[in-house]
Amino acid sequence: MELILDNVGKSYGGSSWAVKQISLHIKPGVTGLLGPNGAGKSSLMRILATITKPSEGNVLWNGVSTAVKPDRVRAVLGYLPQDFGLYPNLSAVEFLQYMASLKGMTGRIARRRIEELIELVNLTDAGNRRLSSYSGGMKQRVGIAQALLNDPELLIVDEPTVGLDPEERVRFRNLLSDLSGERIVIFSTHIVSDIEAAAASIAIMHHGSLLAHSAPETMLERMQGKVWETTIPDSELQEAKRNWLISGMIRRSDGFQVRVVSDSFPCPGARSAAPTLEDAYLSLISSEGDRI
Repeated sequence: MELILDNVGKSYGGSSWAVKQISLHIKPGVTGLLGPNGAGKSSLMRILATITKPSEGNVLWNGVSTAVKPDRVRAVLGYLPQDFGLYPNLSAVEFLQYMASLKGMTGRIARRRIEELIELVNLTDAGNRRLSSYSGGMKQRVGIAQALLNDPELLIVDEPTVGLDPEERVRFRNLLSDLSGERIVIFSTHIVSDIEAAAASIAIMHHGSLLAHSAPETMLERMQGKVWETTIPDSELQEAKRNWLISGMIRRSDGFQVRVVSDSFPCPGARSAAPTLEDAYLSLISSEGDRI
């Protein structure tokens, strides 16, 4: 099982490209697609879900072009878009029954699958409540349940944790990790901690382009010796922001403790620090970041 993107691009007219020459080879497991808002992630997700066709390049599902034979991938696809909508007057069970009928699932098979999914997403006690009474996290769990109705081999979720509280975000990330197994899961987000917790492979996008694609460990290894910590007085903070790439800071009684991403020793008194994925991400999307 594999998904291959070969020089994929998407233009919405003129010289504006939402996605530029993306090439990826994706295998089973969780692949995180990380990038700031406007990076082109949702456009790429819609291409992978066969909602829109690429302007150039090709997407291959197990060697078959999804543009030529989209039904091949649609039959095994589960998709949770960023703007997923629900019918507030339906219960979760009723909504899933409706979605199952759209997927051609009826009768005993559909009922059994819905029961399994309601339990899987931890909504057993709330399955017959109206969706209008659900929290944001509960609605997202219904969303992932509908995406799993056909037990997909390819599961695509676009910004699924936006608006969730920390507890719901952790629960959702754990659910995605549990679901990966022998299926391909593509998890798009701009939240570094979500990717760090769930993904075995990370692709970073910025301005429609692919900046990196590797395991988190590889990204961290290449940041060794490039992250520093130092303490500066309040009066020097603005100058430090102008001169350094700062990936984090904490207020102290004597000023600010800052994390600086730099190829060289930034200032007297700075000490080397263990890199994080946040450091690697900011280094890549900054104007001075080198591609990995």
